[in-house]
Amino acid sequence: MEYLTNDFSGTQALGENLAEKAKPGRIARIFCLRGDLGAGKTTFLQGFGRGLKIKERIQSPTFIIMSRTPLKGQAFKDFFHFDCYRLDSPQEIIKLGFEEIISNPENIIAIEWPEKIEKFLPPKTTEIIFKILEENQRKITITEK
Repeated sequence: MEYLTNDFSGTQALGENLAEKAKPGRIARIFCLRGDLGAGKTTFLQGFGRGLKIKERIQSPTFIIMSRTPLKGQAFKDFFHFDCYRLDSPQEIIKLGFEEIISNPENIIAIEWPEKIEKFLPPKTTEIIFKILEENQRKITITEK
């Protein structure tokens, strides 16, 4: 599906809607966000966090690589947010317990810059591609792999 958003609130609303509809499966539910710097990935995840009823503002864990937010009274137990931009090697993600995290169906996961860890991703993910059209306008393509 392709979506056009014209401002940050539209991008957040799309993220919120996607999170509200997410359902657990046999492994963790994984969303891979791809796009240039400034394309709207973190803005989208701020809305995604609202959809998961997270009260804190979602920020990209650029320097710490991963953040975990417990979820209460929901289909998922934990929200993990990975920002792989600063990884020097894909193997670094394994040291963070990535294989265990993605194998747990109670986890919902968002990964920014997933191309850095492509070989460790399971075959089934939701791909979200962000393209800058104009200063505030984005084309967001969501597909199931």
